[in-house]
Amino acid sequence: MRLVMALIGLLTAAACTSGSAVPRFEFAPDMVDSVPYDSFAANPVTRDGKTLMAPARGTIARDATPFRYGDGPTEMERAGKELTNPVPPSPEAMARGAKVFKTFCSPCHGERALGDGLIIPLFTKPPSLVAEHARSLPDGSLFHIISRGQKLMPSMAVQVEQEDRWKAIHFIRSLQAAETGGVR
Repeated sequence: MRLVMALIGLLTAAACTSGSAVPRFEFAPDMVDSVPYDSFAANPVTRDGKTLMAPARGTIARDATPFRYGDGPTEMERAGKELTNPVPPSPEAMARGAKVFKTFCSPCHGERALGDGLIIPLFTKPPSLVAEHARSLPDGSLFHIISRGQKLMPSMAVQVEQEDRWKAIHFIRSLQAAETGGVR
């Protein structure tokens, strides 16, 4: 027994020396070099066999603000009554809104929001954003339409951040004012 203890002590002391150019023995190599799996590859370790897992129900991404309005006209009206544009109008907000509008809105609604975008020959003509109906919608309703979509228009919530949606609404309001001579 003393010989076994002395041998273990000697091996332990030899493992603790520093400065050696010879690599040491790895006791648990799986903990040092774990097996990586690609995000979309099959994974035998998880329950569903997928490496990339969906977030747990009810979780919200960091720095994200949940949009607590459902689809449909009733929810759009509620959003119109409850939501106001938190972004103050400024030259910077207007410039960003113009860029967002040109990138995401103008292909369908056109450069001046008249509903004459480039894809119109392929799809049904969208409504003009400078028409009386669009001018009468509160900012919250426009935000709801951009966020949830309406009729053929898909939701833009994934492509356009919330703050940029509000800035685009500022730009739409400027287009409406330019079309009507400042009358809303």
